Amino acid sequence: MSEQNLNGSSGTNGAKPKRSIEVNRHATTQMDDMALSTDPNVLMSVRDLQQHFPINQGIIFQKQVGAVRAVDGISFDVRKGETLGLVGESGCGKSTTGRTILHLSKPTGGKIYFQGQDITNIKGQELKKVRRHMTMIFQDPYASLNPRLTVQNIVSEPLVIHGIGTPKERSEKVQELLELVGLSRHYGSRYPHEFSGGQRQRVGIARALAASPSFIVADEPVSALDVSIQAQVVNLMEDLQSRLNLTYLFVAHDLSVVRHISNRVAVMYLGKIVELADRDTIYTTPGHPYTRALLSAVPIPDPKAEKQRKRIILAGDVPSPINPPPACRFHTRCPLVQQICREQTPEFRDIGGGHFAACHFAEDVADGKLAMV
Repeated sequence: MSEQNLNGSSGTNGAKPKRSIEVNRHATTQMDDMALSTDPNVLMSVRDLQQHFPINQGIIFQKQVGAVRAVDGISFDVRKGETLGLVGESGCGKSTTGRTILHLSKPTGGKIYFQGQDITNIKGQELKKVRRHMTMIFQDPYASLNPRLTVQNIVSEPLVIHGIGTPKERSEKVQELLELVGLSRHYGSRYPHEFSGGQRQRVGIARALAASPSFIVADEPVSALDVSIQAQVVNLMEDLQSRLNLTYLFVAHDLSVVRHISNRVAVMYLGKIVELADRDTIYTTPGHPYTRALLSAVPIPDPKAEKQRKRIILAGDVPSPINPPPACRFHTRCPLVQQICREQTPEFRDIGGGHFAACHFAEDVADGKLAMV
């Protein structure tokens, strides 16, 4: 990240705004899309990452007629030992971001750095070496485990692929991993259909830990589980992170779970990160109208408080990622929209204390000066 002074602009090209709002003119800090962080504590860095899926026309002679901009130019860092939560509505690009970072999908553009090394275009043996240190916990514990393999074979597969240990050592390692995730060491001979959903997810976690990675993408790891089981899995992940010094990119749409497990939170909307800050800042003083709308949907376990608070209902549907709106992508649904929002793309900038937001009025939104109606 590089720091430079920027001046906000309030130009509206003569158009009269719906309400009296001024763009903050204080000096700010912008996240440079391509500058690599020099912080030695940064484990993973993403700069201007893009993942566009082509739309082709024709059967024999195909030609591209468009693209789904699933991820469209995002930048962030993940520090060693932390959990970065990635939240947003379904279809905003959260899971695609995680899969692209791990090279499960080849990125369309941008840069990916792991431990200071540019891994954007690596392949073959180089990619295999890197993948030993970064892995994924998948969302669906039913679909992510091969029903024809025993747990012993499933968990030991990363060890076999990377040539770690002898067969006896691998067997012992699997037993240790099963105990580590709260399962009996004797479950290795069983098949996935013999386990409950929570137990299957524990098997998935054991498999992710097999090669001793340092970075794990957790793609909605508890969304398919019952609430009581969700708490057990989240607590297990926190315990493993503390014991093994793991770093998580935690993808989810359940803001309550994200608040419990994350150190920092990034909010995505239509392929873009619109806000990034530490957990407490995001949940108490959000600087983007979309974040405020998401938080207003989180249930409060106090019936009186829940009844008194006002829910922010966004108008319209999420636009298509094939043809996203110009300038601010949220302006078609934003209750605070002004003419400048339709004409100028807001910078993803630091509005104070490492709190990044992509909104022309982020400072006023964070301070509560603008009412969401």
